[in-house]
Amino acid sequence: MRFSNFLFPDAMSAADDGRVIDETLREARLTDALGFDTIWLAEHHFDGIVAYVDPVAFAAALAVVTSRARIGFAVAQMALHHPVRFAEQMALIDHLSKGRLIVGLGRGTAYNIYDYQGYGIDHTEAQARFEEAEAIMMQAWTGQPVTHRGRFFDLTLPELRPSVFTRPHPYTIRAAATEHGMLEIARRGQPFMMNVQSNAVTAYRMDLYRRTLRETGLDDAAVAAKTDECWVWRNVFVAETDAEAERIAVPAFIAMHEHRVAMRNRIHAEHGASILPMPPPGSEPPPHAAVEHALIHGSPATVAAKLAPLKATGVGGLIMQFRLGPMSHEQAANSLTLFHDKVMPAL
Repeated sequence: MRFSNFLFPDAMSAADDGRVIDETLREARLTDALGFDTIWLAEHHFDGIVAYVDPVAFAAALAVVTSRARIGFAVAQMALHHPVRFAEQMALIDHLSKGRLIVGLGRGTAYNIYDYQGYGIDHTEAQARFEEAEAIMMQAWTGQPVTHRGRFFDLTLPELRPSVFTRPHPYTIRAAATEHGMLEIARRGQPFMMNVQSNAVTAYRMDLYRRTLRETGLDDAAVAAKTDECWVWRNVFVAETDAEAERIAVPAFIAMHEHRVAMRNRIHAEHGASILPMPPPGSEPPPHAAVEHALIHGSPATVAAKLAPLKATGVGGLIMQFRLGPMSHEQAANSLTLFHDKVMPAL
């Protein structure tokens, strides 16, 4: 099983932006030095829930300050990117990282309508924009001339430069937040990234993923290989004792989710705009925002025991977010180090 760090750093106010960006670079260097497999980056806009905002620019920075860890997107919001510009940027980072890039793709946020509004994009077009953009990008990476006449893009280019470092193109993977999305990816015979789910849901979806791959005609070896390329996301905090982890992680996790919905609530109150229906006041949080479902915390032994069932699902990698909400850099760095020193060997 591969272990990774998802850099998803909150800047609780604009005054915190620069400090948190600097601390996130320090966390990336530590992750690389400890030998974690991958550093993952997110993309969200206008609210501070991802301090560096732009995973493309930040990935370029990480490519030159790290040397071992792969650098992946979880995910780039493709509805907000021009495919030719994005293809060029990925080719450059592919060279800077010497092939360590993972191009994780998704349509865009399913929650924050202001991400689309700020870019002048109709959120109902996000999936269609994603599909068209991905097809153009793949064609551009071949190094051949591209002429495309589509719903959203009308373009002609003679040749993409720089050419890609990784042949035939940088490694790509899609995210799936729903069972339906996962099935679509499986029917294509591709690996996927799963968002935060319970262990039971994770196990069910991985079994369904394997069954669907077999239905496409893949043999057992190919199914195992594709399953090994899949990733699941967990929020993780490790401390010396269960009590210390409870004291630090639970308030930070709750504050993180309060911050993630604050701008969403504000925009809905001011403009009446939202992607999904707004939950009634006092509603129970969804599973991905509930401590009992979405936060794995405790001593090294406790965390190892809570993560062990994921090995049985056959999934190849864990995307783990260690810094949660207003948690300090020092607390996150200590958790990351404890995970490396005491949890990894147990798993």
